[in-house]
Amino acid sequence: MSKNIKLMQGNEACVEGALYAGMRFYAGYPITPSTEIAEKSAELLPTVGGKFIQMEDEIAGIAAAIGGALTGKKSMTATSGPGFSLKQENIGYAMIAEIPLVIVNVQRGGPSTGLPTAPAQGEIMQAKWGTHGDHPVIALSPSTVRETFDLTVRAFNLAEKYRTPVMLLTDEIVGHMREKIEIPEPGELEIYNRLEPVEGETYIPYGVREGDLVPRMAAFGSGHRYHVTGLFHDETGFPSNSTENAGFMLDRMMKKVEDNLDDLIEYEEYMLDDAEVCIFSYGSSARAAKTAIDQLREEGIKAGLFRAITIWPFAEKRVKALAEQFDNIVVAELNLGQYVYEVERVVKGAAKVSHVGKANGDVLTPAEIAAKVKEVL
Repeated sequence: MSKNIKLMQGNEACVEGALYAGMRFYAGYPITPSTEIAEKSAELLPTVGGKFIQMEDEIAGIAAAIGGALTGKKSMTATSGPGFSLKQENIGYAMIAEIPLVIVNVQRGGPSTGLPTAPAQGEIMQAKWGTHGDHPVIALSPSTVRETFDLTVRAFNLAEKYRTPVMLLTDEIVGHMREKIEIPEPGELEIYNRLEPVEGETYIPYGVREGDLVPRMAAFGSGHRYHVTGLFHDETGFPSNSTENAGFMLDRMMKKVEDNLDDLIEYEEYMLDDAEVCIFSYGSSARAAKTAIDQLREEGIKAGLFRAITIWPFAEKRVKALAEQFDNIVVAELNLGQYVYEVERVVKGAAKVSHVGKANGDVLTPAEIAAKVKEVL
């Protein structure tokens, strides 16, 4: 069998991955540097019986995607920069209503309209804390074009499995660069579909069996009674002001993520076994970090990389172990300091945590990362 090999842009790979996962509805608004995701979705969705709609703004884009998910279609929306800010209220709505949805943010320079065509990793903390209130968060970050494909598939799987929005945090570099990738054959990657009501049983929209944390989900229009609200609600979906109920519901929503960290958290380690210093990075910055490690080792400095693939939830257990192994951890990210504070929180002084980053639209170079490592040693 001949391999399906293509030269593909990261944004294009995102769409291909979404279609592989079963996406059949896309709603959004074009914005640099994510626009190719909308363009490719508009081109390809009709070929598989799916629907694309361009809405009037970013708020309507995610609202329509939420609606598509409620009708039983795997749905996605994508944005960049200020568009991600505009989606935050409806991200919160999707969280409390437990709506499976993939939200792609191709990060660019900010704040505000900032640097539309320049790379950044400035929404790491916004992905966690952007919408108000307490809620679970799952966010993934690819470093390559092929990984963009794979993590888009994984984002859909996790959204369906845990009935929650999942974010894919890529950036202008990964989104726009082109690499050769092999598209997996159908069935090669696992595809997860949401659990539907059991035939013959009374459907309770937010009811769960004992020991289960994720409610089954009926499609709107399938004949089941179904109410959706942004208010705290009881298991029927109708609003409830009961503090006991609110506590129970929020606890269940959080636990469906917190109790499954082994399933959710993914990372890569590069040359850490014999390393004397750890570089901590993610996304496009991790590419520069790998080159920096190769250069440092040529100079006799044994550096290694921990690359976060799952950004949220944070890999606390592994990072604590790294703090016991290394005296120095250098966090390399394309901002002035975001994920570094999470590393510091978990390390709690067990290792020295340093930061190297920038937010002026330039890429973070291997030379800059290597220079920081030499500075702290």
